[in-house]
Amino acid sequence: MDIKKNSANIVSITRIFVAFASVGLLFINTQCAYIWAVVLAIIAFSMDAVDGYLARKFGQASQLGAVLDIMGDRIIEAIYWIVFSTLGWLSVIFPIICVTRAFVTDNIRSIALTKGMTPFGMQSTAWGKYICASKFMKTTYAVAKVAAFVILIFANIPGLNPDIAQPALKTGIILAWIAIIFCIVRAIPVVAECGKLFDESK
Repeated sequence: MDIKKNSANIVSITRIFVAFASVGLLFINTQCAYIWAVVLAIIAFSMDAVDGYLARKFGQASQLGAVLDIMGDRIIEAIYWIVFSTLGWLSVIFPIICVTRAFVTDNIRSIALTKGMTPFGMQSTAWGKYICASKFMKTTYAVAKVAAFVILIFANIPGLNPDIAQPALKTGIILAWIAIIFCIVRAIPVVAECGKLFDESK
């Protein structure tokens, strides 16, 4: 495999393993492990921007790249929600919503791919394009999600001063709710517009 020609895809895949290392450290109840978990979480989410930059800079944008990018997002998001729920930091409703939404939207988008559409290109309405593909919606969702994950880990660092931990925990939970609401809202256009994919007359 030509590494240079596939650098964006390599980054997309590598960040999944960085995220796995991050959540794995959460089961080691020490300050050092949690601090590294925070650092690796930041790196994993930063790599999401890096793969997009590499794809644009070196002309590596492709359907495979789009699928790997979304796959990475889904896996990373799901493992954080699942682990946070397992550790008792959040309700189980968060991973349930996340996983259900992923199965629904990604199965629909897989059909769109067979019809020559990109995962985000299947949206044909102005409101659908805005909610799913606009820079504002994507950035706001990403920031809320990343901030929630990082702050929740930080707030639960063993031995952290309660005067710092408690406000951080409240902030993390608020951001988690904002992120999960965005998760639901951004799935609505995908479901609403999927009918055309099954219209045999077209």
